[in-house]
Amino acid sequence: MLMGLAAIVMLFAAFTSAMVVRRGVSSDWVSTPLPRILYLNTLILLASSLTLELSRRSLRAGRGDRFSGGLYATLGLGLAFVAGQLTAWRELATRGVYLASNPSSSFFYLLTATHGVHLLGGMAALFYLVFSAGRIVLEPKTLAVVEVTAIYWHFMDGLWIYLLLLLMTRL
Repeated sequence: MLMGLAAIVMLFAAFTSAMVVRRGVSSDWVSTPLPRILYLNTLILLASSLTLELSRRSLRAGRGDRFSGGLYATLGLGLAFVAGQLTAWRELATRGVYLASNPSSSFFYLLTATHGVHLLGGMAALFYLVFSAGRIVLEPKTLAVVEVTAIYWHFMDGLWIYLLLLLMTRL
């Protein structure tokens, strides 16, 4: 997991570096106004980390029913986040801001899409946990998959906070 997270950090560091350099040498940079839904999406993603953490703690406490419920809530919040991102893209499109509009909008779409793809990977892991919840509750040796999924999901939340702050610097 740590190797995978390191690769993701390197990818986003490269994108950040490219964006900073491009903005610095650009005469055609037009800041992309952030859709307000991104702030709601941030709260949704933070809530999903909370529900996953509560779910994980319920499992450790032997509360299998709460474990499953927390997984469903986390998955639902993850889906809400993705829907919110699509809404943000639609809002920008209605304003005439597209991938190729200018370098700023290109980086906005690149960063948010890349994060979204990685988040979908986390959602695939959550789907696996949902369908395996009964087995996980009964077999303590399978707890590692829950821990690894939680690490990845919390990392995606932290990465989103970083991206939002980066985007707020008047990308």
